[in-house]
Amino acid sequence: MQSASTVFMVRPARFSFNEETAVSNHFQQAIAGLQEAQVQARAFAEFDAAVASLRAHGVQVLVFDDTAAPAKPDAVFPNNWVSLHADGTAILYPLCAPNRRPERRRDIVAAFQAQFNVTEVLDLSAHEQEGRFLEGTGSIIFDHEHCVAYAGLSPRTDAGLLAEVAARLGYQPVAFRAQDAAGHAIYHTNVMMCVGAGFAVVSLESIADAAEQAAVVASLTATGHEIVDISLAQVAHFCGNMLTLQPTTGREPAGDVAKRLYGPDCGPEAYAGALLRAAAAGYYHHRNHWGRQRPLHAGRGIFASRCAVERGSRN
Repeated sequence: MQSASTVFMVRPARFSFNEETAVSNHFQQAIAGLQEAQVQARAFAEFDAAVASLRAHGVQVLVFDDTAAPAKPDAVFPNNWVSLHADGTAILYPLCAPNRRPERRRDIVAAFQAQFNVTEVLDLSAHEQEGRFLEGTGSIIFDHEHCVAYAGLSPRTDAGLLAEVAARLGYQPVAFRAQDAAGHAIYHTNVMMCVGAGFAVVSLESIADAAEQAAVVASLTATGHEIVDISLAQVAHFCGNMLTLQPTTGREPAGDVAKRLYGPDCGPEAYAGALLRAAAAGYYHHRNHWGRQRPLHAGRGIFASRCAVERGSRN
């Protein structure tokens, strides 16, 4: 199943601009004019609102509190250090920035083992000492239904480690290089790509190599995904940074949402934007028909969640 009905989130204790990750994350920006306490208050408010919204729509949310020491400015992004899989495997990933490595917490892994069917923990963190990194579902976009692992190679995404994880899970790796408008390597694949059930949002413009772009298109087409191609400008506004979840209540068809937001005669760009928002809200577009995600078995899919807090930045 592609969409989870359970997510876990980490409430940040020391949220802030991260100078170490900014070296490779050219999207990250510090917000001027705000004190540390103000930034933290905004982070708390947005985090709690996200949790409440997910729960209101029937998504189970497990919340863990970050620890104050050592300071972990990106603790709110746990999907970069762990992923959990339907075969019972939990993978712990090597992180590029030294100040992010304390985010890996054995107590959180132990909580998963107690509540879910976690039969093996594959710890790849030792590769940090070799300067090789692979940052979870930031680096890898998993198509679980078709066993494909997409990854944009970058200083944080090592091709060899991608191949190792894909082989361990029985997935086919599809590696490529993606760049932003300034020609910088896009640090995480999940900034420019999302795979849902029957659709994929991807910035083909960011994949400059024609052969690599063709390979991505061929793979998505072969697995029956309708491709929603977004521009680099849309990538800069995180239009590709989505996670589809399993809703448990009836939802308004996404096309109706788009028309209600933008009017029945809205232009294609505005309509596409509305459809992307609808996809982020839990819909999928399949064979020209938008509908609700199919159910998951409880406990079969649990994925670390991302929470983008108002600082104009990402991890």
